[in-house]
Amino acid sequence: MTPITPSELQNVRIQATGPTARLEIDGRDISDQVASYQLRHAAGGTPELQLVLRPSADPAWEGAARVVVGEAPDPGPAAAAFLAALDPQETERAVLARHDLLDGESHELTRALLTQLTEWALGVRQPGERQPVAG
Repeated sequence: MTPITPSELQNVRIQATGPTARLEIDGRDISDQVASYQLRHAAGGTPELQLVLRPSADPAWEGAARVVVGEAPDPGPAAAAFLAALDPQETERAVLARHDLLDGESHELTRALLTQLTEWALGVRQPGERQPVAG
């Protein structure tokens, strides 16, 4: 096993099909070892492929992009941007209209708010969409 230094270039092939992708580095399929990847390329620069490995991944790499093995990104900034973009009046209206708001359990308003925000963040419903009527 020869460690790859950041300055060495490797041949990379990515075949993305819907929610899945096949990743090859120097002809070796590593798809089953990668939790996520991000490809960056500025005009005139060398492409950089950042891989976040699964915990069970084989750390041996053989081997034109610069490959960087990174850590999962911090979700804090994305969560802060998501929350800052919400309209407080629309959020309040959506939470108060939820069918599961008045369940009599403690902290029902907070639970309904967190459920609503989670649904919006996951794209289950988008801000402005009406709650379905229980039937």
